[in-house]
Amino acid sequence: MIKLCKYGQTPNREIFARVAPQADVTGAVAGILEQVRTRGDAALREYTRTFDGADLEDLAVSRREWEQALNQVEPEFLGTLERAAENIRAFHSRQVSQGFVMAQQPGIVLGQKVTPIDRVGLYVPGGTAAYPSTVLMDAIPAKIAGCPQVVMVTPPGKDGTVPPAILAAARVAGVDRVFKVGGAQAIAALAYGTDSIPKVDKIVGPGNAYVAEAKRQVFGLVSIDMIAGPSEILIVSDGKSDPAQVAADMLSQAEHDRLACAVLVTDSEALALAVRDQLERQIPLLPRAQIARDAIDSWGRIILAEDLGAGIEIANEIAPEHLELMVDEPFAYLPQVRHAGSIFLGRSCPEALGDYFAGPNHTLPTGGRAKFSSPLGVDDFVKKSQFTYYSAQALAQAAADIAAFAQKEGLTAHGRSVLIRQEGGV
Repeated sequence: MIKLCKYGQTPNREIFARVAPQADVTGAVAGILEQVRTRGDAALREYTRTFDGADLEDLAVSRREWEQALNQVEPEFLGTLERAAENIRAFHSRQVSQGFVMAQQPGIVLGQKVTPIDRVGLYVPGGTAAYPSTVLMDAIPAKIAGCPQVVMVTPPGKDGTVPPAILAAARVAGVDRVFKVGGAQAIAALAYGTDSIPKVDKIVGPGNAYVAEAKRQVFGLVSIDMIAGPSEILIVSDGKSDPAQVAADMLSQAEHDRLACAVLVTDSEALALAVRDQLERQIPLLPRAQIARDAIDSWGRIILAEDLGAGIEIANEIAPEHLELMVDEPFAYLPQVRHAGSIFLGRSCPEALGDYFAGPNHTLPTGGRAKFSSPLGVDDFVKKSQFTYYSAQALAQAAADIAAFAQKEGLTAHGRSVLIRQEGGV
């Protein structure tokens, strides 16, 4: 049963508890990375045989496989994918930056140039569930950014195929190539390149502990989006919400995995008790009931706060991946929210709306990282270069200041590189 806590009485270490570190996979991941770096496709095939039970000749999804998969997807679901993709494109198109140019002083031009990353790699998890939504959320911003090549990796089933829904989403989102490999070995392939899989410049997408650790270890050789942890939801609610709906929203994240964190913060003890009862009623009805049960019992919490203002501050300290404000006039509380990955306003806005359809991204900071990082977006797929132009006259006017700075730092060659351009500067 979920824990019931009272803010100010329950110790803060329980109120703000984080998922405990799991088994250290650092060494195992380092070994996988080295094998792929040195042995390439041969290592990928061995790991795919060992971990996925698939014996593959060709790691790439062929055009024929892609077309077969598309034929297997129900037309109704293809329509759903298209409508979701349209919403995601509409939202992320607003994020495009054009750079800027400053020419406010004679002889001086300054600016910033925005350039898409040449090649990005998307990791799409497999295992206990397939996530076509992740394909849309990760690939569409990359395409809007103008990335010339978007490469996707995802683990195959034992039959050596990728779920048709995943390939359908890849087609809708504009993914260029798909490879049947998962786990840390897939991250290694994207980071180092193999005969089959091209080296990329940035890797994005969620995964298990091995994938997260692999991304951490290759960071610097390539860029990454974030180190994703277990799913999180925090609901701030007054006493007017339907407890069945609150419990359902909490379970929408608890069913992800046993380490998922679902939290309710409320100023209503009646709602707290009713939601606890609803969780007990609804969990046995879920196909993934044991996963949800473990998550709720281990990491779920209901926190009683003095009022909604205090509840928002508790949410800010936890900095959840998903924050639902199930209150009257949610927009009045929005300015008080400082730390959250994605915010859902009102009683008719379940987190699942953001997972699949509304348009904002669902690849979000977890583990409190919403205090300093942001959802995946178009900016993650571009880089920004500065440019500077000074005429000879403009440089002459600045030369003394530049030389003074260089002299103060003891870097005389810096100063000389400016002064040598002035008459009699040597």
